[in-house]
Amino acid sequence: MPKIKIAIISGGWSREREISIKSGKAVYDALNKDKYDVTIYDPSNDLDLLLQNNHFIDLAFILLHGKFGEDGCIQGFLNLLNIPFVGSGVTASAMASNKKIAKDLFKVAGLNVTHDVFLNKGTGFSVDRIIDFLGQKTIVKPISEGSSFGISVCNNGDDLQRGIETAFLYDNEVMVEKFLNGREVTCCVLGNDSLETLPIVEIVPNHDHIFFDYEAKYKKGAAREICPAALSPFIRDKVIQCAKTAHQALRCRVWSRTDMIIVEDDIFILETNTVPGMTENSLVPLAARTSGISMSQLLDKLIDLSLEKPALP
Repeated sequence: MPKIKIAIISGGWSREREISIKSGKAVYDALNKDKYDVTIYDPSNDLDLLLQNNHFIDLAFILLHGKFGEDGCIQGFLNLLNIPFVGSGVTASAMASNKKIAKDLFKVAGLNVTHDVFLNKGTGFSVDRIIDFLGQKTIVKPISEGSSFGISVCNNGDDLQRGIETAFLYDNEVMVEKFLNGREVTCCVLGNDSLETLPIVEIVPNHDHIFFDYEAKYKKGAAREICPAALSPFIRDKVIQCAKTAHQALRCRVWSRTDMIIVEDDIFILETNTVPGMTENSLVPLAARTSGISMSQLLDKLIDLSLEKPALP
C-alpha cells in the first residue's frame, strides 16, 4: 500500500511562529514513517514549493498558529490548490479567530459568555463608563491574536487605559471583558458529524502569572496542567457539552480545543482554537496521553477524520 503524502505546514509569519515550528517538528517526529511520506513546508519561504508539489500532496497538516494560519488564509490557499487539509475550513477558521464573531455565535448557541465592550482604533472611549458597565477588574484582549499576545488584566482605570493602548498595538479592534474569578479548563473535541472529547485539562498558572499568559503557556513549570481535571460528574458533563456545542456553533471540523472558565455551577466560554498547539508541552497531546492515546495514534485519528470528509469552504 502506498504511503500517504503529508505536507506539514508550520512556521509562517505570525507572532506565534516559534511555537508553530515546534508544533510542526513534534508532529513530524511522531508521524509513523512506515505509513506516511512527510515533508515540512514553511509558507514564509516555501509557497512556491507548495505550488509546484500540490499534485503530489495527499493531505496538508496545518500547524500555523495565529494570523494567516488560524484565520482561514492558508485554508483558502490550500482550497485553491485542491489540497485536502487537517482541520476546519475557511469560514469556521475565520469565525473562530475573531473573538467578537465567535462570542456572537456562542450566544446564539445558548452558551454563556462574559459581558464585554468592543473598541475600534481611532474611536474615542471612556474608561469610567467601561468600568461602570463591567466592574473594576477587567481583561483586555486584541480581537484576533492568539497565545495571549496583547492581553492585560486590569484592576483599575489606569491599568485599563494602559491595557487598551497595549492591545491596540496588536490589533485594530479590542475587546474588554468583565474579569471572571474561576477555574480555567480546556476540552478538546475530535470529529466531524460524530463528536468525542479527550479528558478535560485544568490550568493553574503559578503565582508569578495572573492568568495563563504566553510564558505560562510555553515555559515549563510556569503552570500546572491537571489532567484529568478534578471535576464533579455534573460539571464535567457540562464542560464536555459546552465544548461540543462550541465546535458545532463555529462549524469546526476534525478537531478543536475550547477554553472555559468555571464559576460555581456556570461554564463561560473564552474561545475556541481551531489549530491547537502540538508541542511537547501542549494541552491536546497531554489530554490524549491521559486517555491512553499516543501522539502517533492521535495523529492517525486526525488524518483519518480529515480524509473521511472534505473541509467546508
